Amino acid sequence: MTRRIAFEAIENFRDFGDYAAGSRRLKRGLLYRSANQAEATQADLEAMKALGLSVIVDLRRPNERERSPSRRWEGFAATVIENDMGQEEEDPWHTFIKGSDLSSEAFIGYMVDYYRDAPFVDRHVDLYSRYFHALSETEGPVLIHCAAGKDRTGILAALTHHLAGVSEADIIADFLLTNDLHRFERRAPQFAAHIEEMTGRLPSREAMITAMGVEAHYLETAFAAIHDRHRTLDAYLEEVLGVDAARREAITHRILD
Repeated sequence: MTRRIAFEAIENFRDFGDYAAGSRRLKRGLLYRSANQAEATQADLEAMKALGLSVIVDLRRPNERERSPSRRWEGFAATVIENDMGQEEEDPWHTFIKGSDLSSEAFIGYMVDYYRDAPFVDRHVDLYSRYFHALSETEGPVLIHCAAGKDRTGILAALTHHLAGVSEADIIADFLLTNDLHRFERRAPQFAAHIEEMTGRLPSREAMITAMGVEAHYLETAFAAIHDRHRTLDAYLEEVLGVDAARREAITHRILD
């Protein structure tokens, strides 16, 4: 199947269902992931409306939502999960950019550190747990997104896949679908200009491609950190995100054929 769904101005929109999960299979048309919808066109809004979304999980920080507010369609009635935790803290991405040499190596180092910590950040724990609760209690398709739809979103999609019983190979393959070189080439100049505006320095094309992409070892770093603290991903899901046996059963009943 074609997982990427084309929109005029919404990036990285994908269906992350329809994977084998042991003897069963994730449903198609139920689990979506994307970048933000701040630049959505009217046609994009109509296409999103047609998906029948019941829940949207916005994983962005408060300052990101304020800078790029989500556009909604007429009659919008989906439940939105977001939070204002960390509102007084400086965005770690901005802190990194200001002090970085803007090399590819620097971006990779930042991302590895980010993935090591991300599963345990209080605001992520709150949003991830509320997502899994909603997934167990509501009907209809769900969309998860952050700013670019690759890191916070990628971890949450991977955790969903693990819970459902999707193979490690397919979990990684889905994670790596963010690496759309055609999109990167189109967006890199705009991304570089934004960083130049922030820092007065223009990063290279290669560094921008690195910053926009993901690598398998990013997700592997997050999962290894979870194992170090909680022994297994399942223990993390239960002990940190509140996905106990009953909730897990409700989720798998809903998302698996």
